[in-house]
Amino acid sequence: MSDAGEADVPEPPAPPDRERGSVEVLGTAHVSQASVDEVRETIEREEPDVVAVELDEGRYRQMQGGTPDDIEAEDLLSGNTVFQFLAYWMLSYVQSRLGDQFDIEPGADMRAAIEAAEANGSGVALVDRDIQVTIQRFWSRLSLTEKLKMIGGLALGITDPRTLGLAFGAVGGAFFGLIVATFLAPLLGFSDLFTVGITDPAVLQYAGGSAIGAIGGAFVGLLFLPSLESASRYTGGYLSGFSLRVLAGIGLGIAGCLALVATGTFVGPFSASGIENTGVYAIRGTTGVLAGLGIGVSIGAILGLVLDTVGSDVDEIDEIDIEQMTDGDVVAAMMEEFRQFSPSGANALIDERDAYIASNLHELREQGYDVLAVVGAGHKAGIERHLLNPHEIPTIESLSGTASSRRFSPLKILGYLITVGFLAFFFLLVMAGVRNVFLLKLFGAWFLFNGIFAFTLARLAGAHWSSAGIGGAVAWLTSINPLLAPGWFAGYVELKHRPVNVRDIQTLNEIVDDTERPIGEAVEAMFDVPLFRLIMIVALTNIGSMIATGLFPFVVLQWLAPEIGGIDALMGQLLQGAQNSLELLRGLL
Repeated sequence: MSDAGEADVPEPPAPPDRERGSVEVLGTAHVSQASVDEVRETIEREEPDVVAVELDEGRYRQMQGGTPDDIEAEDLLSGNTVFQFLAYWMLSYVQSRLGDQFDIEPGADMRAAIEAAEANGSGVALVDRDIQVTIQRFWSRLSLTEKLKMIGGLALGITDPRTLGLAFGAVGGAFFGLIVATFLAPLLGFSDLFTVGITDPAVLQYAGGSAIGAIGGAFVGLLFLPSLESASRYTGGYLSGFSLRVLAGIGLGIAGCLALVATGTFVGPFSASGIENTGVYAIRGTTGVLAGLGIGVSIGAILGLVLDTVGSDVDEIDEIDIEQMTDGDVVAAMMEEFRQFSPSGANALIDERDAYIASNLHELREQGYDVLAVVGAGHKAGIERHLLNPHEIPTIESLSGTASSRRFSPLKILGYLITVGFLAFFFLLVMAGVRNVFLLKLFGAWFLFNGIFAFTLARLAGAHWSSAGIGGAVAWLTSINPLLAPGWFAGYVELKHRPVNVRDIQTLNEIVDDTERPIGEAVEAMFDVPLFRLIMIVALTNIGSMIATGLFPFVVLQWLAPEIGGIDALMGQLLQGAQNSLELLRGLL
């Protein structure tokens, strides 16, 4: 992160002439007016040498009106930056909603502590850990299920549960139906169920031409058609310039391919039989999408009702008196509930910070200061426990690292297996003596297939053409390397065109809190926020590469395999390559 502004970081006064000081911990609710009043009264009454606040340098400077932190392009290549901001957004959103409900600015207790300390002549000490370190460690500790729950919580804040359930059901059902009809059905022997009895070659050719034209046209429309920024004025707001470019490209592509089919003019690899086979896939895919869409919407409606019921139960929490949040029993219950949600996440977000803050407070006490520590009520018990046993406090260095605690997650293991499988596939074909021309075609297809998917989804997220181009260009490599992702590279280039900083989180919270705004307008407004657009660009570029990697064996290999005798012959070549490799090893040994 870049420097967060020009506000000077406060320094404690010169140490007093006493051997050892003291620490008093005042627990507050960050969105409570009563806590604000208590902070001011306590500082005025106790007159401490130092008021220690639960802030780090970045948050202090932002509170003092400094420039928010920017995301640096180099930080993005660390791999987790965007996802850390998702976690940061979630935590910020919860606090923002509480602040709105009780009509007080989140963090007002810390601001009151700083102002009261300055008015009283006390020093101010920033004793919390860097928020970026905390969020990185918090995010890395969450399981995949817990991360999905957090992102789902944000989604529920944007729209009502029934709309969310229908949307997920429709998208998930359509995608699952497409996969089943196009790829699984032929393997299981019931593909006729999805072709609905259509076998006429002419019909299949027209269907295939339409499918090729739609896919190719959408790609061409994204890449080459001019931007139509004022299009919404001419379409009543229902279509953006982006949508019109895609639709225009699809229309032109379908018209062009249907003209080729009608005149019997086939060019390049698109022979009559090839387009006919594409038609079979198109009909299966359309049937599968429609079937999946119907099933998915039905399941989504049920899911939406369940989420709506759960959401109504959650709303009852709003009736709790916010002032009770400083009561020890209430806070302990809330902390225990969070630990049940994510024990590892609670360790990074609560326990480690308790130790970090206590370590800084103990150091101030050892220097002779009388300290009043103003911290969130959830941290009070943990900090006081550490201060009673300072020799057991972990070192600051052990609490400040940002390395992931899990070196080998299931996803990483899967990524390594994909890498090994990809390299083994090409190695065995080489050992089998497969022609170089076929290997070049295979590699070229891998490059283009991954690149087109990553590029297209990046553009769908609104990426600059150069960002999407870089993501597409490296997708072939990143899809076989679990330590890389094309979205990082696309995001790296995007940051050169679109600066992003933490103030965007406040803007997103305002959009999410506007419950009167239609969901379509809310999503459009969120895409106008640079941080959200960056998140979507990184995520969709990676998803595009993942989809291409998964579909490659079922689509591209099926298309190229006939050059060496079909899939069975290809498998035979792989076995032959394995045998040749074993014979070579025996000869060497």
